[in-house]
Amino acid sequence: MSQLRVSLPPLAELSLDSEVDCAWLDRQGQVTRQERVRFGALPKQPLVCFLHPSDSLLASIDLPPLPTSKTAAAVQCAAQALMLGDSAEMHIAHSARNESGQVQIAWVARKDLQHLGQFGLNLKGLYPAAYSLPVMTGGVGCLHDEHLLLRHGPNAAQVQPMIDEAWLLETGLPAHWIGDGAPEAVQSTLADTQRCSGPLPNWGLHGGLQQPGTEHRGWGRALGCCALALAVWVIGLNLYAAREAGQGQQLKAQMAQRVKQAFPELPVILNPLQQARQQITARQQGATDAPGQDFTRLVLQAGSGMPSMAGTVQRLEFVDGALQLSLLPEARRSGNDKDWQGTLAQAGISISPNDDGWVLRPAGEATAATDNDDSSGAEDE
Repeated sequence: MSQLRVSLPPLAELSLDSEVDCAWLDRQGQVTRQERVRFGALPKQPLVCFLHPSDSLLASIDLPPLPTSKTAAAVQCAAQALMLGDSAEMHIAHSARNESGQVQIAWVARKDLQHLGQFGLNLKGLYPAAYSLPVMTGGVGCLHDEHLLLRHGPNAAQVQPMIDEAWLLETGLPAHWIGDGAPEAVQSTLADTQRCSGPLPNWGLHGGLQQPGTEHRGWGRALGCCALALAVWVIGLNLYAAREAGQGQQLKAQMAQRVKQAFPELPVILNPLQQARQQITARQQGATDAPGQDFTRLVLQAGSGMPSMAGTVQRLEFVDGALQLSLLPEARRSGNDKDWQGTLAQAGISISPNDDGWVLRPAGEATAATDNDDSSGAEDE
């Protein structure tokens, strides 16, 4: 796509009916077509605009090496000394400091920039008039609306009112000239098509231009940034919650493992903290065995001490710390009872018969139950 460059009239006089000089450049930067067009009829494509010489206020100042923020402040102070009005009413731009310590500065009235922005141009760049000229060794000059335009390098340029040729000789002639009115001392004269073929500088005045819709685009960008920040925050929050949940599960597993190690008699660990508290409370109250421990102990001892009972148990009941074994009818009161009764007695298990089978309880509880029965019988007598 070709690049369109437009030479503007004075900004204060600009209107949709103003005629402007346009130049179309190909990808190699060569001018392929020039035409004078009504400003309101400009193609709807990205534009590069050059100010009229009367709006192109340029100067060169010497600055020491400074940080970027301090360079901007120094440029503001230097520009205030060069302009007649208040610097707050001007948009000031500047180039980077070159090897010789010089900085190019330019300024334009903010009200004129606002007037230009009202036309809704798709503006890619806005530069002083002299930056439309090509860059050549020895400099390039031309006359435009009674102003002298000079360009000495990519960022070095001048715009001055033309007084007369004698003054021009005192100012210093460029080596090359574009268009009519070339002094005799110049080395070469270039075609007028080269007037808008120069390379663009790395700075310009378009930073102060506010076009219609800019504020809306700014709000859209701000809303987009807020949405992006919110999405990042939500994702981060979910990752943090997942990490905390994983750590919680790991901590719960470690607690369950430690409770299982401290209380191996617990068959299932569902709530490690609550179950540990219950076991500690039971031990502090003097209970040497919790109900679950008594049941587990009696079942294990019955299984190991009563091998002849395998396949003969009809029902198990654990009531008040005693394990009641209900046997099948044909297995009740077998004759070989003494051997396994002695084995269980040595393990601290008391055995007593009942109508359905046997009752097993810890020996200490059996003694206490017997004593209670004896005292009750004595009182009855």
